Amino acid sequence: MTQIEAVVFDVGNVLVRWDRRLPFVGHFTDPEDLDRFLEEVIPLSWHAEHDAGRPAAEMVAERSALFPDHAALIARWFTHFHESVPGPVPGSPELVEALHARGVPLYAITNFGADTWAGFSPTFNLAQRFRDIVVSGVEKLSKPDPAIFALAAGRFGHAPGTMLFVDDSLPNVEAARDCGWHAHHFVDADGLEEDLRNRRLLA
Repeated sequence: MTQIEAVVFDVGNVLVRWDRRLPFVGHFTDPEDLDRFLEEVIPLSWHAEHDAGRPAAEMVAERSALFPDHAALIARWFTHFHESVPGPVPGSPELVEALHARGVPLYAITNFGADTWAGFSPTFNLAQRFRDIVVSGVEKLSKPDPAIFALAAGRFGHAPGTMLFVDDSLPNVEAARDCGWHAHHFVDADGLEEDLRNRRLLA
C-alpha cells in the first residue's frame, strides 16, 4: 500500500455535525411542513450556490422575493447558521489530534459558503491543526469539481497520489479518486481509524 504523506479532511459531517433542519425545527408544528420548506423554499441546490461563492445577502433577498411568506425563515438560514452545527462528529477530533501528534501534515477541503465560514471558523478549534483549508465559497469552486482538487494539490504542495482525502459524500470521494488521490468514504470515526491504521498513519 502506498505510504500517505498527508491527510485531507472534509469538515461538515466528518469533523463537525451539520444538520440544516436544526435552525427551523421549533418553527413548524408539522414535520411534513418543515420537510416541504427545506425541499421547496431552501433546497440543497440553493444552499450549494452559497458553497460555490454566491453571497448570503444576495441569496436571501432573491429567495425572499420568491417566497415572501417565508422571508423571516429564509433570513434565519443565515442568521442562525450556527445552530445547524451542533458539535463535533464523535471520535473525529481525537483522530485529528492523534495524526497531528504523529506529525502527519493535515489539510482540509470544505464546501462552505464564504459568509458562513467567516462566522463558523472562529469557533472551529480544530482549525489550528490544519496547515491550510480550501473553502469552496472563498475560491468559488466546490466539490466534486476536479478544479478544486487541482487547486488544493497546488496549495498543499503534495502530489495527489501521496494524499488521503476523507469525505462523507461518495461523489466527492469518487471525484478525488478520479483526480489521482487516495480517498476514504467517511461513515464513522471507527471506520476511518481502521483505515488510518491499515495505512500506518496511526500506530
